[in-house]
Amino acid sequence: MIFDKLKRFYIAFDSPEIDSPPVFSSGDVVSGKVVLDLSGESKVQSLKLHAEGFAKVHWTESRSAGSSTAYTQNYSDEVEYLNRREVLLQADNGELTVLSAGRHEFPFSFQLPEETLVTSFEGKHGSIRYWVKVKLHRPWATVRKIKKEFTVIEPIDINTPALLAPQAGTKDKMARVWYRNFGQVSITAKIDRKGYTPGEVIPVFAEFDNATSRSVVPKAYITQTQTFIARGTMKQKQAVVATLSGEVVGAQRRETWHGRAIKIPPVGPSILQCRIIKVEYMLRVCVDVPGTSKLCLELPLVMGTIPLHPFGSRTSSVSSQYSVNLEWLRMAIPEQPEPPPDYSSVVTDEEAERNITTPCPEEDLSGIMEHPLRAFVQEFRFRPPPVYCEIDPNPQPLNMRRRCMTC
Repeated sequence: MIFDKLKRFYIAFDSPEIDSPPVFSSGDVVSGKVVLDLSGESKVQSLKLHAEGFAKVHWTESRSAGSSTAYTQNYSDEVEYLNRREVLLQADNGELTVLSAGRHEFPFSFQLPEETLVTSFEGKHGSIRYWVKVKLHRPWATVRKIKKEFTVIEPIDINTPALLAPQAGTKDKMARVWYRNFGQVSITAKIDRKGYTPGEVIPVFAEFDNATSRSVVPKAYITQTQTFIARGTMKQKQAVVATLSGEVVGAQRRETWHGRAIKIPPVGPSILQCRIIKVEYMLRVCVDVPGTSKLCLELPLVMGTIPLHPFGSRTSSVSSQYSVNLEWLRMAIPEQPEPPPDYSSVVTDEEAERNITTPCPEEDLSGIMEHPLRAFVQEFRFRPPPVYCEIDPNPQPLNMRRRCMTC
């Protein structure tokens, strides 16, 4: 039977790296091959390829129309980003093609649309997917279908004026329980830019002024919000992806964060250009006030795919492209980083011994520029902090002395 003659039937994408799935962006050429492995001579009518890309959302909501009547409302929508067809094998006169036993490869190649695509995504109520589907038509046999997805990542370069602009804000709230006032709580916070990439650490500069009669607890969160849109209705899913907790701020006291670090975990890039699916990030600096609702200050974040350029000064290159925000400079929060932590508090004895016995190779930054479309996730390892001192080992004339941070 003809079914027994088709031993293997699969799609293989061309990939520059072994055992690494290919990643594409708009305008790239997607290439590969369709492989048929036959145990005997077979007749084939056609072999056709169809490349597709869609953003789709779907969810249901229960509605009540009275005490005894209920129904389910469906919400769904989709946006098409790719639709390409290609014939890999078909005789011009409509006759059958006879393939001998053995392995047969049929190469394919097509270009993705030049207009901006949307990054691949999987969510609870929707997805953005791209795939290649191949159909094998044979006489007197069921059509065989195979399908293989590929990844699209649209680059987001954080080295732009809009994403390098600092973010800051102030928010206050009167703490009340019923009709009794306990005083006012205020938050002032800032970060040095809006755009980051996964694996980076965000230094948070903040001031918490607790003028109430109760102690409060400052915290910071990085949240991801997925928004699904269909038929004018939105469905949202929010998750906390990173947290930072501070010390308790007593009544009538003030606490300052001098660049407290919150690390960004491996998360997907922001999706802002899709009509029905959005993925947004926010840094929320909050204060938990006992007996009343939480006070939160939100600073928007954009997760990019192209990290901060490792060469040169960011300040010098960006200052010529946008004006300095004077409000940012007026904020009375010191920007001097906090003293480095004790070595034993961040590095275990095993890691310390490994750092001493094994020399660390120099960091290779070439991969950053060679693969700008991959989501950049830095490997974060604690290294020994510099020795902290305030004595200059090389005394200089009095007018040239400076406080040193490393010895």
